[in-house]
Amino acid sequence: MNETIETFRGALKIEAQALSHALERFQGQTPQASALIRAVDLIRIRLDQGGKVVVTGLGKSGKIAQKIAATLASTGNLSVFLHPTEGLHGDLGIVTSADVLLALSHTGNTEEILKISLAIKTLGVPVVGLGGNSNSQLAGLSDAWIDAHVEQEACPHNLAPTASTTLALALGDALAVTLMKLRGFDSKAFAMNHPGGSLGRRLQLKVQDVMQPLEVTPMVGPDAPMELVIQEAGRRNFGAVLVTEAETLVGIITDGDLRRALSHREKFFTLRASDIMTRSPVIATPEMLAFDALEKMENRPSQIKELPVVDSSRRVQGLVRLHDLIRIF
Repeated sequence: MNETIETFRGALKIEAQALSHALERFQGQTPQASALIRAVDLIRIRLDQGGKVVVTGLGKSGKIAQKIAATLASTGNLSVFLHPTEGLHGDLGIVTSADVLLALSHTGNTEEILKISLAIKTLGVPVVGLGGNSNSQLAGLSDAWIDAHVEQEACPHNLAPTASTTLALALGDALAVTLMKLRGFDSKAFAMNHPGGSLGRRLQLKVQDVMQPLEVTPMVGPDAPMELVIQEAGRRNFGAVLVTEAETLVGIITDGDLRRALSHREKFFTLRASDIMTRSPVIATPEMLAFDALEKMENRPSQIKELPVVDSSRRVQGLVRLHDLIRIF
């Protein structure tokens, strides 16, 4: 095997094993599982009482701590990152007695982490430690300990934090997801925390926000002659004409329907809209998420380019086009 690929795969294998071993530790009635439950309960209670999670770490652990704090916050668990050095020089004011500290240190003996943890604990704030040494000083002063030890780093010299930081990050994600579920943080609440970018659009944008309004939607009656259907389709240039009766949707005529009707040649202009329309077409509602409408149009054997938008009584409200949705998402 090529040495480059072998080294690359070897690093991935070590990191995968670190995750696999952790999965085994946190199951059943193991001491690590019991300690994890204590940690989760302690954090959950503080959050439910209006406190926040203060996450701290130094060096590579600090980078992981920042990401964990961000993930906790985005999943409905109020959280901030506190740099241990800056915390010891004035930023400790961000911590209140209602909070809980999540302190990361692989060795569990990082001086700055020990100092900031002790200082915060004197405020009556419980400490949850996360690290690789259950016999460390940090483990000793923690009210709950999350075991994040690894057999070896992916670094060939077993020095650079690699497998240990991967595991710490995964444990932080698992903690956030667990709290998210326990505290009932649903997709609607998630959307409120993510109003910007494509994620926000996916979770919040509705069909009524992006559909072509009723006044510009091409429509004809079931008895409309082909001349009128073609005229309406060309006037709007939407690629589809809705067929309605008393404002209620009864069918849709797409470009494909028109092409198939043209195979009748001289009989084409004797046809009516009801003769060529697709009955009971796939529809969208104004309240439907726009992303769900996009999924409905794309995830099918043959792609749909236009969806009629109707209310609960199948009265036409407008038309949503695949082209518009792709541009948005």
